[in-house]
Amino acid sequence: MSDFDAIDSLLASVAPEAELPDAQARRELREQAGLSMAQVARALGVSPSTVGGWETGRRAPSGEVRTRYAYLLDGLTAKLAPSPSPSPSGGEPAADAPVLPGSPEAGGPPPSGPSWTDGDARNAARTEGGGDADDAEDVEVLGAPEPCVLCGNPAGQRVAGFPQHLDPADCSSVTPQPEDAAPPAPQPEPARPASRRPTRRAFQPSGEAVDLIGQAVQAALAQHQGDVEAATAALVKKAIPDAMALLDTTRKGGRYDVVAHPWMPDVLKKQSSRGADQVWEARPKWTRHELPPGEHEVTALDINGAYLSALKTHLPLGQLEHSAGGVGHDRRRAGIHLITPPHWDHEAVLPNPVGQRDEPGPLWVTEPTLRLLLRLSGPKYGLCEPPVIHESYTSGATEGLLEKFRIALKDARDTAIADGDEVTLEYVKAMYSKFVSTMGESNYNRELYRPDWMHLIRSQAFANLWMKALKAHEEGLSVVRAMGTDELHVIGDWRRVFAEGRGVTEVKVKDRYTAGTSTDQTPHPGEGE
Repeated sequence: MSDFDAIDSLLASVAPEAELPDAQARRELREQAGLSMAQVARALGVSPSTVGGWETGRRAPSGEVRTRYAYLLDGLTAKLAPSPSPSPSGGEPAADAPVLPGSPEAGGPPPSGPSWTDGDARNAARTEGGGDADDAEDVEVLGAPEPCVLCGNPAGQRVAGFPQHLDPADCSSVTPQPEDAAPPAPQPEPARPASRRPTRRAFQPSGEAVDLIGQAVQAALAQHQGDVEAATAALVKKAIPDAMALLDTTRKGGRYDVVAHPWMPDVLKKQSSRGADQVWEARPKWTRHELPPGEHEVTALDINGAYLSALKTHLPLGQLEHSAGGVGHDRRRAGIHLITPPHWDHEAVLPNPVGQRDEPGPLWVTEPTLRLLLRLSGPKYGLCEPPVIHESYTSGATEGLLEKFRIALKDARDTAIADGDEVTLEYVKAMYSKFVSTMGESNYNRELYRPDWMHLIRSQAFANLWMKALKAHEEGLSVVRAMGTDELHVIGDWRRVFAEGRGVTEVKVKDRYTAGTSTDQTPHPGEGE
């Protein structure tokens, strides 16, 4: 019988797949229900970016996940169905018309407010009525109250991963209704042609901001009884999933759809398991060959939050598309480009914008590197000839894609510095640095596969450092060294050029040392470098 059981199982696996509404309707249903991608993803055991792919038609679920997703969408369709209208004769509604919980036909009170969903009321009923344990598995009792996602006031439970009040009466987002109040008159919706699908809005309403960073820090400190080192270690360990959750929250209401797992050209794929791809990031690694005569005090400056600032860069939204044959540069798009870089004649005082590259000829560079070269070749600077673009892989782009995400991290960092909160400071640093480093080919972040983004953000950090070197040079400082994303050595009164501090627009002193003599023109960095 075991052989026949195996055959039965095989036959069951090829049963017709559950039908799904079109991608646009899937998103409409979720948004009308007030659910985030993270909530749906958590219920189905997938990532928020996977749900995003289903809602844009880039991919479709299969197997058991498809069946559960179809079940969810069918349930949302039933719950969001409009209340039945009376028949023309004034009699009872049709027998097959759905009766929603809380409707007058069901004998219950009307919904208290738009923020309180049927799912919230159902969870409250389970808690108060002693429902099945399986039904209440998504309700977690908190050791310390956390802000409710609906009203912001302290709540003692977490539902589906989000703190909220189980009883509508406790939630200040719900407008209390007198017991004898009449149900509000339903507002008729504008008529829509039956043949036309609902249009997808370009701008989606965003929910109230939730301090995910502050909540995570408080929870970690509470879990480890105030042990700062243990709490910091725990927060750093989960920095990647927490950064993705913050990204999903800040993307709520975003104007653009993002392809999280697009096809990538071969130049963005590693040539071997431990090798690198073919993209050149233009990382500065430069030391001035000769100093002005005499002995000089050199200050090594540390650039704060280099990768955090670099999140503001032009990122391609969708799958990269190939173009070749002298098409030039389209500033509305971003990606990677095969170029022949211009000759650089200023190596004695400034690093080469494409970094120290030994091999001549064309190379693949990122959007920030190309834009830097085009800027330096323009009339304002005139430092080099324009690069020659041979071919490109680009997509429509925006500079503000990660702006809300960046600002949330920056604000948390600024507050932590002001409060002397080193736990939050280390947590935020781990979030943005690991976010950048794992969005490529990494086993630590399966929710986002964008090696193009990783290269672009890193290159933007290098370009930002290069522009600081140029600013120092133009203001009369002697640039001695530029390294990586955050190290700039200069001679001269740097405080009249750069603000000192720990903010992302400021710099701090990393080291001071003496270099150069009347006979020795080579800088010798100190031990603290």
